[in-house]
Amino acid sequence: MFKKALIHAINIYRNYLSVYKLRCCRFYPSCSEYAVEAIGKKGAAKGLLLSLFRIIRCNPFSKGGYDPVK
Repeated sequence: MFKKALIHAINIYRNYLSVYKLRCCRFYPSCSEYAVEAIGKKGAAKGLLLSLFRIIRCNPFSKGGYDPVK
């Protein structure tokens, strides 16, 4: 139940809020796509934690690139 709610909240962000800002994610897949995939594969708690670490790494000093959920 909580897993579905998190994914739904991320999808709302992706569909309604992120369209108003510039694309600036340095990674592929984007941080929101990564979050949905991580929560789906690893569960709500671990997926949310992986997503937070990914967002922290997404900064101007990072090279970025392909970074799949492991």
